Amino acid sequence: MEGLAANADLIVRGFWETLKLLAASGALALVLGTLVGIARVSPIGIMRSSAALWVTTFRNVPLLILLFFTYYALPPIGIDFGFFVMVTMAMGLYTSAFVAEAIRSGINGVGVGQAEAARSIGMPFSLTMSQVVLPQAFRLVVPPMASVFIALTKNTSLAAGFGIAEATFRLSGSLRDFPGDRVVLFLGIAVGYIIIVETISLGATLLERRWRVA
Repeated sequence: MEGLAANADLIVRGFWETLKLLAASGALALVLGTLVGIARVSPIGIMRSSAALWVTTFRNVPLLILLFFTYYALPPIGIDFGFFVMVTMAMGLYTSAFVAEAIRSGINGVGVGQAEAARSIGMPFSLTMSQVVLPQAFRLVVPPMASVFIALTKNTSLAAGFGIAEATFRLSGSLRDFPGDRVVLFLGIAVGYIIIVETISLGATLLERRWRVA
């Protein structure tokens, strides 16, 4: 317990970094994933093909490889926004592919008649998506989106290897200082991640229930 108590402030700051990384990369993934998901069902062939290539690429390249690429390959060619931003970019791009597939499944789950009715009154594809289809699609994809963000929460631990002082990074430092308390330290960090994951799950459950009633 001594190690956990002595490093409590560092561990809390570590989880704060984890939450910042989760929020930043999650927001990037949500925006990019929504755009790619819409492109996946676009009537324009080149957009569908480009979106399919995006999803195939980022779903099948390991996140660690993307982190190495953004961290080591981009700065030498002049693309360097700082460690935090580069790691956020890699995680956001990777996660956007999974968000896109969730959005696409939600769009396909909306009745075809909804889009046809919108088009029959002259609404273009962009307006049909933003005003008719997407609001309904988002209601359908709450559970899979929650799973995507839970996976992203766990993936933030990879940032420890790139100098981001998040929770796992703080754990490794605490283990060096207090090797005898490794079990307690591991449990303390695990509880922190469980709290974050359960918060996401609870939020998704409440949102799904609210939207179902609406």
